[in-house]
Amino acid sequence: MLLRPLSRDEVRGLDARAAEEFALPTLILMENAGRGAAAWLRDRGVAPGTRGVILCGPGNNGGDGGVAARHLDAWGFDVRVVWLAEPDRLRGDAATQWQILARSGIPQSAWSTEATTPAALDTLLADADWAIDALLGTGLTRPVTGPLLCAIEALNRSGKPVLALDLPSGLDADTGQPLGAAVRATATATFVAPKLGFSTAGAADFTGEVVVIDIGLPRKILDGFWV
Repeated sequence: MLLRPLSRDEVRGLDARAAEEFALPTLILMENAGRGAAAWLRDRGVAPGTRGVILCGPGNNGGDGGVAARHLDAWGFDVRVVWLAEPDRLRGDAATQWQILARSGIPQSAWSTEATTPAALDTLLADADWAIDALLGTGLTRPVTGPLLCAIEALNRSGKPVLALDLPSGLDADTGQPLGAAVRATATATFVAPKLGFSTAGAADFTGEVVVIDIGLPRKILDGFWV
């Protein structure tokens, strides 16, 4: 059985129910999401020892990227994590992932607004074989600006294969349209189910290949969402 595409509000509702009704910690869901995406990348033939850059935003999508980085590092990949926010601006589970990575010795840095320039991002990505987009998740509802916009544009001009986590950053989850700008991913590891906007004409230019990652939501919570 397959799950039908989900809207932004439906995704939020499932996350909230998992925590409130099923006592399922959000950190567990994040762990399953990040590990599942990392395993898909590994199983697609990306070789250990290749160099990857994982660009993380300050919210849960960035936390997913932090989890992916840890598992890829454990499997022998050369990963570097760059957070597009200073540590004191990381929120919730993303802040927890920062602490885990710091104690794990995995290379990571947090770039201030002033440090996030097109030239700095171009240099960072030029030294990588592939990249992961963990900047923005389904909650985005307004045009991207500032350092996150700068990072999206850098990914798009880098020419590197890009795996987007959940959806390409900058893409509206419901309409499938870019909010100012969006990452043009090689592939998208989307969590739980495809997003409503993925079927919109032109959305595939941003998502690339779409693979659905199971994050461990109980079957009971998904009643009513099966195709």
